[in-house]
Amino acid sequence: MNRVRSPAAFLAAVLLAARVLAALLLPALAAGGAAAQQGLTLPYLNAPPDGAPIRRPPTLGLSVGGEIHRAVMDTGSTGVVVSATSIAGFEALPQLGPGELTYSSSGRIMRGVYVETPVTLTGADGTSLTTRPIRVLAVTRIDCLKRARSCRPQEAPRRVAMLGIGFARSRDHQPGATPERNPFLNLPGMGTPGQPGALGRGYVVRRQSVTVGLSAGDAQGFSQVKLTADPQTGDWAATPVCLSLAGRTPAACGTLLMDTGVTTMFLSLPLAQTDGLAIRSARGAPVVANGTRLAVSPGPGATAPAYAFTVGDASDPVVPQAAMLVGRGRRPIFVNTTVRALNAFDYLFDADAGVVGFRPHAP
Repeated sequence: MNRVRSPAAFLAAVLLAARVLAALLLPALAAGGAAAQQGLTLPYLNAPPDGAPIRRPPTLGLSVGGEIHRAVMDTGSTGVVVSATSIAGFEALPQLGPGELTYSSSGRIMRGVYVETPVTLTGADGTSLTTRPIRVLAVTRIDCLKRARSCRPQEAPRRVAMLGIGFARSRDHQPGATPERNPFLNLPGMGTPGQPGALGRGYVVRRQSVTVGLSAGDAQGFSQVKLTADPQTGDWAATPVCLSLAGRTPAACGTLLMDTGVTTMFLSLPLAQTDGLAIRSARGAPVVANGTRLAVSPGPGATAPAYAFTVGDASDPVVPQAAMLVGRGRRPIFVNTTVRALNAFDYLFDADAGVVGFRPHAP
């Protein structure tokens, strides 16, 4: 005989079934949600072998709707810069006006027009990601600064490809280098400044690969330096640092640029630090003399980075090809680390929290 349930009993049965179904489904849904919020790791095209140091700027594949070019992944600049001839359907893309970007390390001035388009980046293992539409500088001409270190003017240059992922570069010949032009801060799932998304705007740079997009746990093991906001640019200000040559005190404090795009270090220091320690290179440029100890220490109130090396020590993988002195003691105190700093630590940038992080390698 069929038993007729009361409405209350029926409702209780439905609620019990719903709880059982939720208990079965929620772990799977949570796992799927966590997977969707993980960053993507791209191995460099020129990654060093396991255990070997990185000595050259890392490269990734870059495509703007056309063929893939090998592009330098540069934390020392901001924005994608690519030859107009390498952009598929260039004439049909939305054009946002003329633009230019100067690489102060070389003295090259990239001139062209800004277009808005997604960009696809590819690692050595075939892993790829495609950004949201961002501003890309389509280069139609290369000019040179008056005292450029390495530059040759070109009309309609081909195979130009730079992947600028840095910050705080607007004040160094890179006008308008805002977070909206940084490809690593514009993936689907990421938010915008002031409105975080499911995937954190940031990245972790290592000797062999980069992880684009931050999720919970990615900052583990990193000593973090809090950055200050730059209201004029809408970006974060540069990383604070203090520098000392040959143990001279007081240390000179200014800003640090983590620069994976170069192997030559550029230093701007007061004469009290460089007096008697500077020589002329074979090309006549002022450089720090071999055998001089350089200490890179945290800025006021910071806990990282901190490392030191002896200029010219070829056995130390952290040592740059040269330590060039710029500004003749009259410019703000500054250092770029070069890509070889990655042999001392991994590097994290969190654009949502406004922090950089440094994780020392195990001895």
